[in-house]
Amino acid sequence: METRDLDQLAALERMEMYWTAHPRSPSAVRRPRLLKRGRTWIAVLGANSQDGIAGFGPTVETALHSFDAQYLRYLRAPIAA
Repeated sequence: METRDLDQLAALERMEMYWTAHPRSPSAVRRPRLLKRGRTWIAVLGANSQDGIAGFGPTVETALHSFDAQYLRYLRAPIAA
């Protein structure tokens, strides 16, 4: 197995651990995709980070936490008239 594959498996395990620790969080309920760009992890729900809801961070956990905050901020956003 290649290093990249092992890193992805480890990231998926860390994601599952975060969801277990935060079972009612938006990320645990909505299950965003997890991507890595350079040294940044991205948790994204939607077509892409520009059109969807995304969280960014240097670790899987910080990206998921950021996603949770962005998701809740999106839900509370005032409706434009």
